[in-house]
Amino acid sequence: MRHASHKLGYMLLVSLAALVSAQGVGYAQQAEQKASSYAPIDLKETFATTRARMKAAKATVMKRQMDLLNQRYDLSDRPAQGVTMSGGKPIQEGVRVKLPTGMTWDKLAAMGPKEIRDKDLFPAGFFPLPHPNHPEGGMTFPKFQIDEIKKQEGRDLTRFDLDFDLPDRFLPAFPAPIYLTTRPDLGDVSQGKLVTIDNYYELFNGVLNPKQIEGLRLLVTAFPQQQFNQTEDRRSERPSRGVACFDCHANGHTNAATHLVGDIRPQEFRHRIDTPPLRGVNIQRLFGSQRALKSVEDFTEFEQRAAYFDGDPVIATKKGVNILERGSQVHAMAEFQELLDFPPAPKLGIDGKIDPRKGSKSEMRGQALFFGKANCATCHPAPYYTDNLMHNLKAERFYKPRMINGRMASADGPIKTFPLRGIKDSPTYLHDGRLLTLEDTVEFFNLLLETKLTDQEKKDLVAFMRQL
Repeated sequence: MRHASHKLGYMLLVSLAALVSAQGVGYAQQAEQKASSYAPIDLKETFATTRARMKAAKATVMKRQMDLLNQRYDLSDRPAQGVTMSGGKPIQEGVRVKLPTGMTWDKLAAMGPKEIRDKDLFPAGFFPLPHPNHPEGGMTFPKFQIDEIKKQEGRDLTRFDLDFDLPDRFLPAFPAPIYLTTRPDLGDVSQGKLVTIDNYYELFNGVLNPKQIEGLRLLVTAFPQQQFNQTEDRRSERPSRGVACFDCHANGHTNAATHLVGDIRPQEFRHRIDTPPLRGVNIQRLFGSQRALKSVEDFTEFEQRAAYFDGDPVIATKKGVNILERGSQVHAMAEFQELLDFPPAPKLGIDGKIDPRKGSKSEMRGQALFFGKANCATCHPAPYYTDNLMHNLKAERFYKPRMINGRMASADGPIKTFPLRGIKDSPTYLHDGRLLTLEDTVEFFNLLLETKLTDQEKKDLVAFMRQL
């Protein structure tokens, strides 16, 4: 009996050890499966294998994104009559966000947030916009930017795994005009050219001082970035010199190039970025759509130290981070950026409002609405139409969280107030570019702010904003 008892005890100990061991393996597997904030350093797949795999998946990836865009928006070419951007490019007009079947904007605006949420009636085009391939992310450029940089510099910004998604007609003019606060008498100083490392000196020598020219040189110099570098963990066919600040902020404005914010994890919660203009940074006090960086110097340094590499300093070291020197390089870059002016607005007085002698009846009605019933000026006061603060629109009041093409549509959180001066020059709108036209933007805020605007009031509001 004693021998049997010892044997039974031994078997129980073995079973218990096996159970503990199995649980340990289970815990280890759970730990392995948990998403990490860190990108892998020791890659297990060759570059050739990665490239082949991603190129093979590209058609499916882009079809999924274009299907989403066509489901959300009317992407047809409908330019506004007699209205262009300051460089002459036609502006797309009309509400492009599609409504649920049987719904109208007036019916929707008559409902409260809870009813819209419960009935799942929030328009698809008002949800956060995913990156062309949200699980992958990274800098992605419009084709016109890729083609011009390749022509001038021989540097290729093409990605083998995905393409830019929004049609060119909805994007800012390219190349955009450049206006300087120091030389308003010159008008557009770009001479119709995209400023690059090839031509910056000839265009600006004699217009800028030497320190400002040095700042511009750095802004058009390519440095390694997450997707464009010399390592095997890149998304360009050949090893790349990298990207320049002005590859996104083309001519100190924007070409609508997109990326994902570097300061949110996990991946599905990262926001798509619609590159904002650098015009008017001299009157701004917050930088980054959510980061609330307090100076353009902070933003300039942050971009190359962190945003270029998804906020990962280990990857940044591996791929060749460019550490800018704050007292000279960052200062010079910021000084040039602070010279970039808003486009001319001939109908505005020195107070930033339309001169009654110059404005049409519709524009003057729109101005009254902007500062009154529409409640726009609460966040966008004249003369530059920003309060330099952060605001949380809490759009999530209107919908239940859901996954959209790898992007978790939930709360956006606080977003900085972007200046509306020159707003017609910088579609698309909102921090992630989800609103294609000014008309879409008016409908979005009419719903979120519950201002109950009439159709004519919406048209007048758009007419006013086109003059800013």
